[in-house]
Amino acid sequence: MQPSPRPEKTKAGIHRLLVVLLAAAFGLVLAVDNLALTLPGPAGWPAALLLLLAVAGTIAALARHLPLQNVLLAALIIALLGAAAHTLGAISGIPFGPFLFGAEAGPQLFKTLPWPVPLLWVLILLNSRGVARLILRPWRKVRNYGFWLIGLTALLALLFDLAFDPFAVREKHYWIWLPTRFPVTWQGAPLMNFFSWAAVSLLILAFATPALINKNPHRRSPDFHPLVVWLGAILLFGIAAARHEMWPAAALDGAIAVVTATFAIRGGRW
Repeated sequence: MQPSPRPEKTKAGIHRLLVVLLAAAFGLVLAVDNLALTLPGPAGWPAALLLLLAVAGTIAALARHLPLQNVLLAALIIALLGAAAHTLGAISGIPFGPFLFGAEAGPQLFKTLPWPVPLLWVLILLNSRGVARLILRPWRKVRNYGFWLIGLTALLALLFDLAFDPFAVREKHYWIWLPTRFPVTWQGAPLMNFFSWAAVSLLILAFATPALINKNPHRRSPDFHPLVVWLGAILLFGIAAARHEMWPAAALDGAIAVVTATFAIRGGRW
């Protein structure tokens, strides 16, 4: 007996609805940030809505190919471990470097961690992994493909943070960096922050990856949803960097977007 296609159509319908809502929220955030629109309600709610829809859309996209309970388990693991890493960082400065969260980051959980941080980890790692899958698609039969996938995902998370940090600090004031003994920084952020993002991502992926392994042997078409979300975020950061005349950051954002899109599209079309 063939399985009913109704659940698959339901998943696809939910995903399409979330994509439409996400696109609308993205346009709203761009309008608020670039046209200085004043909206009713608490400050920052369009960005919070965008984050929630992006995470929901990411989970819905993955649930089209994997059991929903597996996707939710992986998201929970990422959220908890990412939250633990940033809580430790807020308290001790390890591993990212000394920083303080600002009030603009949102209400704090246990008076330490702003509530969006765990969702940011989910958004970044799941979509970075999706982009890495596209890039590595021609080599998915290679013996060490799983290790390459984890490593490339961590590298993409590092690149994402390179683009995100100037936006979070200079544009949104989500946190501030405190001085360190090592004088070399990127837009005020210590270099150890970015390498720590990669290292923590590797650790988190070691625990979350088993839940994301597709047990279905059938070949599936490439999923470009992670690439669209990933590049949309980089575009948002690059526009903000240009608006604040942070030209090195804007140039780097553009280079990251072009190189990543080129390899991902090439791999996805293979």
